[in-house]
Amino acid sequence: MAPRPFPALPPEHNVPAFPPRPPRPKGADEDARRPGSPSPRDAFGTPGAVEDFLSPPAARRLDAALLALLLAAGAWLFWNGAGRMDYAWNWGVVGQYLVRHDAERGWVPGMLAQGLLVTVRLGLWSTLLALCIGTGMGLLRASPRLFRRMVARTYVEGVRNLPPLVLVFIFHFFVSSQFAPLLAGLFAPVADGAAFLLPPVARVWLAGASAVLLAPPEQLPVFLSGVVVLGLYEGAYITEIVRAGLEGVGRGQWEASASTGLTRRQQLRHVILPQAFRLIVPPLAGQFISTIKDSAILSVISIRELTFQGMELMAATYLTFEIWLTVAALYLVLTFSCSLAARRVERRLRRAM
Repeated sequence: MAPRPFPALPPEHNVPAFPPRPPRPKGADEDARRPGSPSPRDAFGTPGAVEDFLSPPAARRLDAALLALLLAAGAWLFWNGAGRMDYAWNWGVVGQYLVRHDAERGWVPGMLAQGLLVTVRLGLWSTLLALCIGTGMGLLRASPRLFRRMVARTYVEGVRNLPPLVLVFIFHFFVSSQFAPLLAGLFAPVADGAAFLLPPVARVWLAGASAVLLAPPEQLPVFLSGVVVLGLYEGAYITEIVRAGLEGVGRGQWEASASTGLTRRQQLRHVILPQAFRLIVPPLAGQFISTIKDSAILSVISIRELTFQGMELMAATYLTFEIWLTVAALYLVLTFSCSLAARRVERRLRRAM
């Protein structure tokens, strides 16, 4: 027996649950963006979005009040927990670990400030190395040849699926220990010849330049080892950023540039990369912030960056809360400043596009 069809509803029941809104008049969006303009409303007299219930100044005041409430609650919880532990706070000695006065040189950076400078240098050099590696591997990832794509994918999958701490140990204790004697044997004659030819003033100047740009000469091998391993780790993520930027350029750009007789290298140089650059820069800024935070892992190989200096001070002074809160504040100031700069660059690029 065939099933009976479902009876059709009367015409008065064929009404949508949410009637469509009438089209907005021309120029309404421009008027809504003007300061002081009333909130846009639809035909039923209700605001068009949840954000329209509050004006922008009122919304900012509400956000500030909620942020202040959360900060006050966090401070109360932290202070209450510290009080129950019967912890003796001693913030008076923290300042000398940031800036201290030397009898001969005057005001000099303290241990935490020195660690912050090393962290910045690690982030800059590692990002530069990762950018070179990521650009090359990203071009291989977008190559039409299978072998090149497989080489780049092997590098990306191999690095991204390893914990960074394991990668640091492997590179420092196995790879670096094997190549360091070889490099020392190659560059020792060059260094001896330069030391013999250069005057003492030039040698002192080179040592000072190395301490400012990289690290002091006695810490240079471990610093370079940390830069290389961090650059390799971050380069895997930059590879995917570059690949996504290249794929974000329309296929028509490739076809149009190929129709003019350009080779693939000329296409990348003159047509594709300039357009992909605007898509790549904002994620690269975020990756630089991640590099700064990931540099804390290098404290396990005794690079004197901010986390390592904090561990040394905590072991020497037993000021656990004061030291680590100061270290966290320094990281926050550094990364938040980079975030604001990245947001400004992204806004300019958006206007240029």
